[in-house]
Amino acid sequence: MKIKDKLQEFTRQKRGLLATNFYNLETLQGVLRAAADMNEPLILQLTQSSIDYMGLNTAVGMGRTGLKDFGVEGWIHLDHGGSVELVQRCLDAGFDSVMIDGSELPFEENIKITQEVVKRAKSYDAHVEAELGYVAKLGQSHQEQGFTQPKEAYQFVQETGIDALAVAVGTAHGFYKDEPKLQLDLLSEIAEITSASLVLHGGSGVPEAQIKAAVSRGICKVNLATEIKNIFMKTLQEQLKENEEIDLRKVFPKATSKITDLVKGKLEIVKNIK
Repeated sequence: MKIKDKLQEFTRQKRGLLATNFYNLETLQGVLRAAADMNEPLILQLTQSSIDYMGLNTAVGMGRTGLKDFGVEGWIHLDHGGSVELVQRCLDAGFDSVMIDGSELPFEENIKITQEVVKRAKSYDAHVEAELGYVAKLGQSHQEQGFTQPKEAYQFVQETGIDALAVAVGTAHGFYKDEPKLQLDLLSEIAEITSASLVLHGGSGVPEAQIKAAVSRGICKVNLATEIKNIFMKTLQEQLKENEEIDLRKVFPKATSKITDLVKGKLEIVKNIK
């Protein structure tokens, strides 16, 4: 099934499709084991930093092979693509979905760059996600607010023809100093007025009840990245404190297992919205 069809299906069912970033073989295997054990679909996401670290073809090859080996229904998605050039490279590499993030550009410029990506993606039959509003990135202030406005969201979706829209309704990337409070009524207004599938970025650290409420009000793609990196590295750090083991094949599996447990919990949250 195409990712667009799966997102539309889950929107109708008021279910969330989890989108997890991966950074190496161990983090990839951790998220895929969770999806396989629970027989749930999964989106595998790559940022430019991860692509630069692993290499584009290596990262895509790992993702495709992993999905096949674990028997998971899944798709490979470019997360926060910052340029048309990067998007084009990912389309050529066979990504199922690409995100162009022009959210920090003026509204009209965001529309323009997104239109160009939609045009290019069409010939690849690839899914396109964009972002509108202010969702603080790592290192940016969580105090600033720039919520997605329903009328602008409607105009943006109509003029660009995107498949999915990442909305700013109170989340941020990275961990939160204070518990986030999602603007659920605003989310409902956006869902009512737009035809695009809605995406929640900054899912790490958002309380379970708020994620469920967001999914019940129209969110169908929930991103998870920071918690994956955090639990992997924290587990390794703990393991290596008083450990002279030099065989990484004996050290990494414990951290990978923690990722599996984390993702299983998240999958349980997004699939049971009652």
